[in-house]
Amino acid sequence: MTSSGSFKDKMMNASGKFAGSRFVRAIMDAGYSVISFSIIGAIFLILTVLPQAFPIHGFEVWYAATIGRFTNIFQVVYNATMGILALVFAGTFTYSYTRIYQQEEKLDLNPLNGLLMFLMAMFITVPELVWKGSSIQLVQSLNKDNIIGGGYAVSSGGLTRIGAVGIFTGLVVGWLTVQIYRFTIKHNWRIKMPASVPAGVANSFSALIPGLCVAVAIGGINLILVLFGTDIFKLLYIPFSFISDIADTWWGFLIIIFLVHFLWWFGIHGATIMSSFYQPIVLANMAANAQGGANHFFAGDPMNAFVTIGGSGATLGLAIWLATRARSVQLSEIGKVEFVPALFNINEPILFGLPIVYNINLFIPFVMAPLASGLVGYIAVATKLVPKIITMQPWPTPVGIGGFIATTSWQGAVLSFVCALVAFIVWYPFIRNYDKKLLKQEAIKAEKIAN
Repeated sequence: MTSSGSFKDKMMNASGKFAGSRFVRAIMDAGYSVISFSIIGAIFLILTVLPQAFPIHGFEVWYAATIGRFTNIFQVVYNATMGILALVFAGTFTYSYTRIYQQEEKLDLNPLNGLLMFLMAMFITVPELVWKGSSIQLVQSLNKDNIIGGGYAVSSGGLTRIGAVGIFTGLVVGWLTVQIYRFTIKHNWRIKMPASVPAGVANSFSALIPGLCVAVAIGGINLILVLFGTDIFKLLYIPFSFISDIADTWWGFLIIIFLVHFLWWFGIHGATIMSSFYQPIVLANMAANAQGGANHFFAGDPMNAFVTIGGSGATLGLAIWLATRARSVQLSEIGKVEFVPALFNINEPILFGLPIVYNINLFIPFVMAPLASGLVGYIAVATKLVPKIITMQPWPTPVGIGGFIATTSWQGAVLSFVCALVAFIVWYPFIRNYDKKLLKQEAIKAEKIAN
């Protein structure tokens, strides 16, 4: 085996194990669960920003007299989706993580119990506690004219720690909850009821001791941290904000794009692996953008809106060229098959049929094209030529429409077309040379058959 082959095998084995790990699989389930919530929130947020999305003469007056009268209810619906992202994301993670252990270790775990214990544990971290006057005291938070008791930090969107900023804390609390639950069941720390007891009653009692252990563990950890002048949420938010700050820089964003495509070239679904790391960050950044105090580019789904248009590698322009201009039979046929899927950011026919995977001839454009489109998108939003991303569009949304939904602006639609064009400019010389190479090979093969 060559050293190159050995490296590829090691990469595939390591990445395969990581992608197949229980934690990552549960994270991916959590990511899928957020999609519908974020889209629902996006719809109602768009309704509140229509005048900004369509700066047409007279439209703002018409909006204020009609749809604008209901903006408060639109905001309430938005807060009920995006405002509870930590509970939805981390709650689904906990449910899925519990179910995976239940199925793979054949443990008597109940995913619903895992979810409920997580909710209890998460709300232990939500109130702000301080050590003052030789006792634990609840912080009283000011919300406009009202003093809110119980130590809950409040914004116009609700309890701040159950929103997007609490996702990272929720994941850690969820992981701890499942591990404590699993430990107690494996060591038979539970109350067993007679077979004659109804299943619902027996199930509730079986969760009593595990739930008590979760409460004591999370509450104890939080107590110790409060004595040292912090709490679980504040402590866990430090690394999350640090990683978020790095990912939000132009170079950090480009590193993420590179890693996605570097993994894909080895046949490993780089987008799936990397998104398991950055999804909490883009959700938190999107919420911050929507609240009006931030201007993050790495928010919502910038990849499918402005970077990987047509699929990983930013191959929309490539697919169109293959279908209309390629001279070799191989590339022309692949282009005809890929043309329609590429409009919806699906490009497996190109990745494995062209192929791009393991094809050294196309490695450079496959990596460089999305880096170029990503940099253009980042600069446009960072310089405020294009409004910031405040909603998350469904990933198969076609070019232009995705950019419009993400930024609720015509500038976003234009930017997505510009990014697709920039990516194709990178692709063009490489795919043209590759087409010529295959055309020669096909001619030689045809000549041999004829003779």
